[in-house]
Order: sequence, then structure tokens, then C-alpha cells
Amino acid sequence: MAEPVNQIGNSNSQALMSSREPIPASKISTKFKAKPFKISVPEEKGEEFLIKMNKKEVLKLAKGFRGRAKNCIRIARERVEKALQYSYRDRRNKKRDMRSLWIQRINAGTRHRGVNYGNFMHGLMKENIQLNRKVLSELSMHEPYSFKALVDISRNAFPGNKTGISPKKEGLAILV
Repeated sequence: MAEPVNQIGNSNSQALMSSREPIPASKISTKFKAKPFKISVPEEKGEEFLIKMNKKEVLKLAKGFRGRAKNCIRIARERVEKALQYSYRDRRNKKRDMRSLWIQRINAGTRHRGVNYGNFMHGLMKENIQLNRKVLSELSMHEPYSFKALVDISRNAFPGNKTGISPKKEGLAILV
């Protein structure tokens, strides 16, 4: 004789369901555990290392970004990764840019006093004056008399500085 069929399913499925043991409450996790994102940041040319970040950390770094990049995790992860790459690169470029700025300021100060940058630095080296470019830049802007004394020392130390270059005329002095 055939077995009676249940409303829910056949008798085999009921037997399987009743044989399962209940899962203990300690093994049930109510928190959602997401896998951390791996964000690659260039270490050197051609090399990359991965930073593991979870969703919360990525969105924290994406704070202030425009559009969906601040709250949509997939877009935020890409933008944060690119932002970290830019910050890594620009921390190195900042040093180059500052050195270039210091040299421009020193050059402007020395040309104003009739010496070019290269001859000025050569004269300082000959006199064994070991001031770095950052300090010389600050002197040229904020301590003009001290900087003029350095230019005079440099001019006397290096014979190429004696002839000098004529300072640029500015404003109405060009017409005279």
C-alpha cells in the first residue's frame, strides 16, 4: 500500500527534517562579518602592496568625496585606492617642488644684488658657508641685510662674481 502524502511534502522529507539537530545559539552570529577590502598602494615603481580595510574604514577615508563615491562602497573603494596612490606620489613630489621654490627665491634675491644663483652658491661653497637652500630662501625674503652680506662674501670669494649682472629694472625705471 502507498504511504499517505502530507500537505507539506512526502514522508521522506519529514523524516530528514526531524533527524536534524537544532543549531546551538552560541554558533548563530547576528553580526554580519564582511571580508576586508584589499587596496593596493604602490611601494616603488612596479611594486604594490595591499592594505586590508573593512567597509567602515573605506567609507571613513571617502568622507568628503563627491557624489556616490562617499557612500557607495564599490565606487568609494576605487576612489580611495586612487587617492592613496596620489598621496603617496605627491609626498615625494612635494620635496622636489619645495626645493625648486627655494632655488627660485634665492635666484631672485641674488639677481637683485647683481649675482646669479650658480655663482652665488659656488662662492658660498668656496668660503665653506654651509647654509642649506631652505635657510637661504628664508634669509632672502625676511632678512635682506643678512642676505646681502652673504652675497658680498660670495662675490669676493669667486672671481666670476666681480663683474656681476645688472639687476632688472622694474616699473618706471625701465623708461630711464
